Order: sequence, then structure tokens, then C-alpha cells
Amino acid sequence: MSDIPKILDGYTKWGFEEPFEDHAGPFYMKINPDTGRHLSAFIPEKRHMNGGSFLHGGMLMAFADYALFVIAHNELEDMNAVTVSCQTEFLKGAAPTTPVFADGEVTRNTRSLVFVRGRVYHEDETLATFSGILKKIKPE
Repeated sequence: MSDIPKILDGYTKWGFEEPFEDHAGPFYMKINPDTGRHLSAFIPEKRHMNGGSFLHGGMLMAFADYALFVIAHNELEDMNAVTVSCQTEFLKGAAPTTPVFADGEVTRNTRSLVFVRGRVYHEDETLATFSGILKKIKPE
């Protein structure tokens, strides 16, 4: 039996154990059939909220960091990577009870770095935008 919620039918986990992300989220991914882009998702719970009952900024940042890797998935094939930088701009507070998503694009891919930008959104509202740089590392 799958541990992926029915509302996220078609999504998968990253493919191997990610202790922090599984604890913080859990987070999920799939290819958006409409755009062909990689899409990330999580289902907000009370533990993801701040004292004002809105999604906690740290949660949005952790999700944005996960989304960087999902968006760059094709560029990281057969590679490991680490986050060099991740900037997050918070645009709107929200207290959703249905899935929150992230998508974006690779803006540059070099031999050792991948540059990504994206957005976190719920329904038709963008909650945050983000950009980051990933450093490719050859697996041992």
C-alpha cells in the first residue's frame, strides 16, 4: 500500500529515503502533464503553521529547497548535488488545507552548477518565489 495521499495521485517520493524532507513534509513530485515541467507538492498540516495559523516561512523555505532539486531533476541525472544558495521571497500568507505546489525552470546549467528559479503556490495564488544554485557532485 502506498503512503502517498490519494489527493496526490500520480505523484511519487524522490525515490530514496530523505530523512529531513520526509519529516518536514513529506514532499512529493511528478511531471506536470500540461507543461512537461517537474512539479512538487505537499499537504499542509497544523504542524506546518506558525503562531498566526499561516504556513511557516521555514516550511516554505524547506519546500523551496526541495523544489530546486525536483526542477533540476533532469540536469542532475546520475549526479548528486548540494544547495549553494537559496533565496525565498514571501508574497502572501496562507493557511491552506489542500495541497501546496511548486514549479519553475532551470535558467542555466553548467558543468558544475545548476541555476533554478520557481514559485510556491496554492490554487491560483503565488505564496512565494525562490531562486537557487545547486552544485553538482559526482557520486562515489
